[in-house]
Amino acid sequence: MPSRLKFVVFLFSLLALPMPARSAELATFLCCVTPWRPGQGIRRIFGWRIAAALLFAGLAACTLGPTVPLPTVESVDLARYMGEWYEIALLPNRFQSMCAGDTQASYRLDGDVVRVRNRCRKMDGGIEEVNGIAKVVEGSHNSKLRVSFFRPFYGDYWILALDPDYRWVLVGEASRRYGWVLSRTPTLDNTSLQLALDKAATLGFDREAFRRTPQIEPLD
Repeated sequence: MPSRLKFVVFLFSLLALPMPARSAELATFLCCVTPWRPGQGIRRIFGWRIAAALLFAGLAACTLGPTVPLPTVESVDLARYMGEWYEIALLPNRFQSMCAGDTQASYRLDGDVVRVRNRCRKMDGGIEEVNGIAKVVEGSHNSKLRVSFFRPFYGDYWILALDPDYRWVLVGEASRRYGWVLSRTPTLDNTSLQLALDKAATLGFDREAFRRTPQIEPLD
């Protein structure tokens, strides 16, 4: 199928998704589907995609529907939340499909933004790394952030459950298609993991769809 036709089909498939899930899927497609090659101009590669994306944005505005509210924790001590987190479980997604395990996230405050570094080990043993920024949603008491790895596209990062000692966290977004259980250590006791997954289920996530992330060897 010609690449342009593939992209049009892809855009219309996004219309079936709730709005919070669309930006991550669109950004992944723009970044990864057709890699840049020497001798190709940026405008030539991305021009038709950006035009189609703008058309899609207009169509999407006509298809928004109500989403079941997703409650977050009341508040988060952002300074305490910073640092290293290890992925214990996730709802499988396209933009992490290259990861075989050892997935880690690092957060660092930098003025009014959070610097984000996500890394994982690939099947060939190499390290995949992506860097981005996150901004706190006003009025959320730090429980909701907007994260971008390919601006101007942002995705939701909502803190849905948080251990009182900040040992583990459940992160997701309103469509319930994306979800993660993170821990301060590469392993998490089963009781805590089940608490996180039970909470996800009560919030409307598919508990059985979560998959464990192998943590074999820290990346540092």
